Amino acid sequence: MNLQSGTYYWPTTFPDAPSYPSLEEDLTCDVCVIGGGSSAAQCAYYLADTGLDVVAIEKGKIGSGSTSTNTALIQYSGEKMFTDLIHTFGQPYIERHLTLLKEAIDEIEIASKMAKIDSEFTRRDTLYSASNKDDVAKLKKEYDFLKEHNCDLDFWTKKDIENKYPFSREAAIYSYNDAELNPFKFTHALVDYAAKKGVRFYENTEMNGHHYDKTQNRMVISTKTGHSIRARFVIFTAGYEGIDIKKEKMASFVSTYTVTTNPVDDFSSWHNRTLLWETARPYLFMRTTADNRIIIGGLDDNTTYSDDRDSKLTHKKDQLIEEFNKQFPDIPVKPEYYSAAFYGGTVDGLPIIGLYDEYPNSYFLFAFGDNGTVYSQLLAKLIAENIVKGSSPDMELYLQDRPLI
Repeated sequence: MNLQSGTYYWPTTFPDAPSYPSLEEDLTCDVCVIGGGSSAAQCAYYLADTGLDVVAIEKGKIGSGSTSTNTALIQYSGEKMFTDLIHTFGQPYIERHLTLLKEAIDEIEIASKMAKIDSEFTRRDTLYSASNKDDVAKLKKEYDFLKEHNCDLDFWTKKDIENKYPFSREAAIYSYNDAELNPFKFTHALVDYAAKKGVRFYENTEMNGHHYDKTQNRMVISTKTGHSIRARFVIFTAGYEGIDIKKEKMASFVSTYTVTTNPVDDFSSWHNRTLLWETARPYLFMRTTADNRIIIGGLDDNTTYSDDRDSKLTHKKDQLIEEFNKQFPDIPVKPEYYSAAFYGGTVDGLPIIGLYDEYPNSYFLFAFGDNGTVYSQLLAKLIAENIVKGSSPDMELYLQDRPLI
């Protein structure tokens, strides 16, 4: 799968990132993690202190896939409102989902502090605004649900917004203590943490086959380096490329676009440097970075053809800058990095842990959706718990055949 194109900001923030060898021998281990992005790093993090022998292989370099284009807005709210999810899953189901998401954000903060590499984790508030008058009632209903479940937020009127920002919206949910981070550094931070605990990482080691050995009850992963890994458990964390390994009918894809600007000197008009997004579909989102750049993203397109996606990049880049200028006319910006990428979601709005009969002792981590980093943290913890303890009660919420009402 041709995941993305363009120029990527995040790798430039960590040019001397650690590197790891390629696999040059056959191995036997307890757990083999396939992938080298944030999901793989989060799995390795949770497995690092379990006493299990863990190996991870990445076909390229750590963080070189979708991690390089991840915009890393760390939030519990997502594109599909919780009040809509309740219609599909029921209220107790979604109440538990909300609790797990909030816990996952705290877990991300804990992990970022435990690792030695600074992942630039910063708590940020969020302004989630109604893009038009018709969305206000729906937004207020979502606010009421979240407030009832102990989320720290306020409902802002048009006047409240205009008092704090140079733009106007009909209403907004103002959430406290969401977060942002550098996904490339975060991935390397967790990989470094796990490697120091004994997890073995191999870069430039691409899987080119797999089979199940019934006699030893192990999955056997073969690689293009000519070697094999025999593992009791396998976790496929190949991101969107995981669909190339196992098709998942619940997954859906669009194309999305991102611009990263020059560093900005003055954010005085941007209240608290909040994360910004909206109810419109396709929506726009904005955030700032540790070195005072602005990431502007969205304007999703329904195409799933990479050539078509990439042909629109220049136009989408100009549109994103134009939309930013409308909201912050006093902040001069220019695009220094811009990219097009596939963006995966799910039909019902929840991420997926895939357990398939044709892949015994294996887990597929599909953290698809606009909260991918948060979803990955949540799913990685559940998978690790299931491997170590033999069960994970919350895991059934995210299985590919999860129950619907």
